[in-house]
Amino acid sequence: MSVITVFGAGGRAGRAVVAEAVARGHRVVAAVRDPTRHQDLAADRVTLRQADVTDGSAVAGALHGADAAVHAVSPFSGPEQGFATLDPDFFVKAADVLLTGLTAAGGRRLVVIGLFATLPTRSGGLVMDDPAVFPPEIRPFAQAHLDGLTHLRAADTSIDWLMLTPPAGLSPALPRTGKYRIGAEEYLDEGTLSYADLAVAVVDEIERPAHRRVRLPVYGQ
Repeated sequence: MSVITVFGAGGRAGRAVVAEAVARGHRVVAAVRDPTRHQDLAADRVTLRQADVTDGSAVAGALHGADAAVHAVSPFSGPEQGFATLDPDFFVKAADVLLTGLTAAGGRRLVVIGLFATLPTRSGGLVMDDPAVFPPEIRPFAQAHLDGLTHLRAADTSIDWLMLTPPAGLSPALPRTGKYRIGAEEYLDEGTLSYADLAVAVVDEIERPAHRRVRLPVYGQ
């Protein structure tokens, strides 16, 4: 079994990955900004750690002994925080820190949760550039995600990374089926996916890497 550090473990995607990994017998380091808000994460085979994903020393500590890492962090601490506070370089900084920290830890795999708005459409544009589909006022958030992906693609690293991008229909209400579908990067598909099945895809790709150094959409079946 592996040691998996999940950054953003207090969010919906992060919590789902923690639960899936533990259910499969892995040990998990649940990394969050404020452990006092997420004491319920601490459990058998789960160690709760404080770590901001852009803080090199904190990330290095959270990755000590890790075989793989999951980046499921939002730059926002809660819904009350507006987009005006967004650091446009957040995902670039996070990519740098995670690649450096995982390399130093001797880890091998990084799985990043992407944003559907950065996917290309069948017409050749990006979802984020269509105001009828994606609100222009939150486009800077999508651009920050896209910059992080661009940075990952250009990185000179030995880390085997993958970005899995769920659809707009990612839902906490849908059940775990244990099934999902990986799409092609060059077009946008439609569909829904449960957080639990997103976590299945993430842990599958840690246990048995099938896709490397690429961003791919993942959908429910």
